Amino acid sequence: MPKVYFLCTGNACRSQMAEGFAKRLLGQQWQVRSAGLEAHGLNPFATKVMAEKGIDISRQQSKVIDNAALQQADLIVTLCGDARDRCPWTPPSVRRLHWPLQDPAAATGSPAEVLQEFRNVRDAIEIRVRALAASADNKQDQN
Repeated sequence: MPKVYFLCTGNACRSQMAEGFAKRLLGQQWQVRSAGLEAHGLNPFATKVMAEKGIDISRQQSKVIDNAALQQADLIVTLCGDARDRCPWTPPSVRRLHWPLQDPAAATGSPAEVLQEFRNVRDAIEIRVRALAASADNKQDQN
């Protein structure tokens, strides 16, 4: 079973949303995890915008990177430059992708403007996870 690990700084927003989409779109054929360099807690805006897509991430928890899981991953996806730059060493066999997305938790403005930034980032993550799922499906079809 392939293993994907989504990483960002605090495992509060972007990596949590990516985990939620991946669990839905990659299904039971993949082991999906997320973590951060630190654990900042699950951002309630992330939970809210994912619920708008019918995905409940409210039971997910903010976690720090588990080195054993990192070493066993087939794919690591970093969602911010901080995670990309500070991610611990992995074997050359571990494929890495970087999705440079703005941190929606850093958004300023009215609550509606902040919520819209979370939606924008959520939608960008969904597009990328859908492409990842399509790529995985194509690889399975070729085998």
